Amino acid sequence: MILSDKKILEGIANKEIIIEPFNREYLGTNSYDVHLGKYLAVYKEHVLDAKKHNEIEEIEIPEEGYVLQPGTLYLGVTQEYTETHNAVPFLEGKSSIGRLGIDIHATAGKGDVGFCNTWTLEISCVQPVRIYAGMPIGQLIYFTVEGDIENYYNKKIGAKYNQRSIKPVESMMWKNKW
Repeated sequence: MILSDKKILEGIANKEIIIEPFNREYLGTNSYDVHLGKYLAVYKEHVLDAKKHNEIEEIEIPEEGYVLQPGTLYLGVTQEYTETHNAVPFLEGKSSIGRLGIDIHATAGKGDVGFCNTWTLEISCVQPVRIYAGMPIGQLIYFTVEGDIENYYNKKIGAKYNQRSIKPVESMMWKNKW
């Protein structure tokens, strides 16, 4: 079941949902709009290796915006830091972003209960498009959880994305044992 605006506000009031900064005008009927932070990153190497640490190069979005190019994976980040302690957060792109040919995540749209951080975005586009820091980029939708939780993400041993950051975080696949 998806939380309504009133249920999201209840979650914020009892600290089961934290959104910083929070602005009431970004709360929709059943979602909360998040915005693009000022940092992007691209991988330094053209060929990525899932067993190795692939380094990234940071880009700060200038005031006049930054033009995304097709064929490049950009890592972005939300301005908003979020925590969810009793719901499953899903991040989806706003329809206005999709209509510009921008995808904000390749596979990582679902968060875990206990996720406490900004959201790294996996941004791609179908044609060149200028983007800006602070623009609405996605919306968080919260689903209720059925049953007790044994293993919250922020307490999980080996969780790779617990380090709080205002910058995009590269893939940590190389830390997996396989």
